[in-house]
Amino acid sequence: MQILVNGTVTEVAAGETLDRLIETLGLAGQRLAVEVNEELVPRSRFPTRTLSPDDKIEIIQAVGGG
Repeated sequence: MQILVNGTVTEVAAGETLDRLIETLGLAGQRLAVEVNEELVPRSRFPTRTLSPDDKIEIIQAVGGG
């Protein structure tokens, strides 16, 4: 199925979880804020939040520095 990740059409398996998507994108273990269809998803829900066709996902990565 197709979803939109940060403006890019992305193919994922049906029933894919947000946690698995983040892992596939190589972002596991990083500080992230994630919205699905303009709704902020708490990190605790990543493993159970399943994706649907045409979902719009925005992933923001926290960057530290000084």
